[in-house]
Amino acid sequence: MPRLMVTGANGQVGFELARALAPLGDVVSLTRRDCELTDEVALRRCLDEVRPDVIVNPAAWTAVDRAESDPATTFMVNAELPARLAEEASRRGVLLVHYSTDYVFDGSLDRPYREDDPTHPLSVYGLSKCKGEEAVRASEARHLILRTSWVYGTHGANFVKTVLRLAAERESLSMVADQIGAPTSSALIADATAHMVAHYLREPGRFAGGTYHLTAAGETSWHGLARFVVQTALELGWPLSLSPDAILPIPASGYPLPAARPANSRLDTSRVRYDFGLTLPPWQDGVRQMLISMDALRRTV
Repeated sequence: MPRLMVTGANGQVGFELARALAPLGDVVSLTRRDCELTDEVALRRCLDEVRPDVIVNPAAWTAVDRAESDPATTFMVNAELPARLAEEASRRGVLLVHYSTDYVFDGSLDRPYREDDPTHPLSVYGLSKCKGEEAVRASEARHLILRTSWVYGTHGANFVKTVLRLAAERESLSMVADQIGAPTSSALIADATAHMVAHYLREPGRFAGGTYHLTAAGETSWHGLARFVVQTALELGWPLSLSPDAILPIPASGYPLPAARPANSRLDTSRVRYDFGLTLPPWQDGVRQMLISMDALRRTV
C-alpha cells in the first residue's frame, strides 16, 4: 500500500488532504507538533520513519501582511522548506506535491495567467513562494507544483468566514472591487490533488509532472464574493444583520494593506484540465457547499 505524507495537517488544505488522499493508501498527516519541518535534522528523521512514496506539502506561511515584517520566517517556511523537501524527494526517488499561489504574479496582465508567464511578485510572501517554486523545479525531484488562489474552507480562518462574522455584527461593509480572482475551496484543491496523485501511482514511469494552475472556474472580485456569501447565507436562514446591497464596492487604494496584492489573480487552468481530464466547477459551487456544511453544523450546536 502506498504511503503518503502530508505536511501542515492543521491548515485548510492539509486538513482536506487527509480525507481526499485516504482512498489511495496510508496517509500520514503531520503537524508542527509531530515534526519541526524547518529543522533539517528533524525533517530527515521524520522522512526516515515515515518512508513515504509521495510527499504532499501544503505547509506554508500564509500571513501575507505579517510576512512584510518577518521575511526570515516567511522564507524559511515558503522557500527553504520546499528546497529541502525537493532534495529529499530526489534522494529517495519519490513524488513531491507542492502548492503555490497567484501572488507569484504582479497582476498586470489583462488575461488569465498561464504557467509559463514570467513571475513578478509584489510582496515578501509572493517572492518567498516564487523562490520555493524555483527550488523545487531546479531539483531533480519528480514533482507537481500546483498554483491556486483565494483559498477558503470549513477548516481554519479565511475570507468567507470573516464575511459571515462581520455580516452578523454590522449593517454595512466595504469590500475591494478592483481585484479579480477565482475563490477556490480547500476541498476542491484536495480532491484534484488526489486525482493527480492517483495518475502518478498508476503509472509513475509515465508521469511527467510540472507546474499547473488549479483554481475553480469563473472569476469575481472580493466585493462580488462577499455579496454572494451573504446572499447565500441569508437564503439558508443565517441570522445576519446586513443585506448584499449593504456591501459597498471600494478600490484597493481605499483599503491599504502592508502587502501589495495583484489586481488580476486569474489563472488559466487549461493545462490541468487537458492533462488530467479534470472538470473544475464554478467557484460559486464550492462557496455554496461550504455554507451548507457550516449551516448544518450551526443548527446542531
